[in-house]
Amino acid sequence: MGSADVVPGVSGGTVALIVGIYPRLISNIRRGAGVLSAFVRLRFSEGFERLRSIEWGFLLPLLAGMAVALVTLARVIEHFLEDYPVELSALFFGLVFASVFVAGKMVSNWDRLRMVTFIVVAVGAFFLLGLRSGEAENPATWIFFVAGAVAICAMILPGVSGSFLLLMLGMYEAVLAAVNDREYLVLLLVILGAVVGLALFSSVLHWALDTYHDLVMAAITGLLLGSLRVLWPWPNGIDGPELSGPIADEFAAPFLLAVVGAGLVFLITRLGTDSEPVAAE
Repeated sequence: MGSADVVPGVSGGTVALIVGIYPRLISNIRRGAGVLSAFVRLRFSEGFERLRSIEWGFLLPLLAGMAVALVTLARVIEHFLEDYPVELSALFFGLVFASVFVAGKMVSNWDRLRMVTFIVVAVGAFFLLGLRSGEAENPATWIFFVAGAVAICAMILPGVSGSFLLLMLGMYEAVLAAVNDREYLVLLLVILGAVVGLALFSSVLHWALDTYHDLVMAAITGLLLGSLRVLWPWPNGIDGPELSGPIADEFAAPFLLAVVGAGLVFLITRLGTDSEPVAAE
């Protein structure tokens, strides 16, 4: 998940969906939001009780793995994005393409409403993800709070990455510059925005999955399909919204990498990964 969030166009939520931990992850994030809410309201006994309800044996190894991936693999992935954009995009294209089928199988009954939802979301995502904003010049400080809230929501939503939404908002370079220049006030606003966004969005998403599971999964399936626009390998991978047909003498390697990416997803799901939703508590 940590590695995926480095790539604009790939969401850590997609990886969670592939390995079958997505509903469980959302449930635990919602519990964490409940802890923060209780402490903010000075209900400390309630907060500590909610804290004990979090599955730390599940969450801590997951967070540790994400942190290790971000530290050790981020530069590697950025190197491949710069030097081999078509090939890396093809690999992730295959991964997300196969994820469409994984998510689709989580819908128990594809009735007319769910099919319409799937199509509308897929088409909408395809066109919206073709939009790119120019980089914001000297953005207002409060914009970083909004950027943090928007980016963190994308990280847990399959189909759209936080880094890509920052690109769409024109805040990608500004946030990276704040990290590199150690602008602690700006980073604090990004973190606060992420905490607020995660708390609000996870609660809504958890409720929606619990109440309208099939409809939400149909929408997520459409979002995954529409997001493939970002990862289409030609002409320049994720670098720019332009789309073109495959280049004849550069087709074989990207095609094989896309097959490898899709194969990895199907292999993981066949190795006994439980992709059924976990009941919320």
